[in-house]
Amino acid sequence: MTTPVPTRFTDDELALIDELVDEGIGGNRSAVIRRGVHHLADAVRRARVGGVIVQSYRERPQSAEDDELAMASAVAMTEAEPW
Repeated sequence: MTTPVPTRFTDDELALIDELVDEGIGGNRSAVIRRGVHHLADAVRRARVGGVIVQSYRERPQSAEDDELAMASAVAMTEAEPW
């Protein structure tokens, strides 16, 4: 079930939405707008996760020991491959 949400768009915005419909991004204006909302929500979520990762590195910077462990893990995984 969907709920109508009255929204106003400029002529330029409608032209852009119509271009996206014409390109097959969505079957109609509503589908394009819904897809855009999902993309925006995903971008916001990813930015928040990125911010948390950045903050964690600021609070606990990577050390030389971390680098050594990462390299050892990478070597071990590579050597474990059956090439």
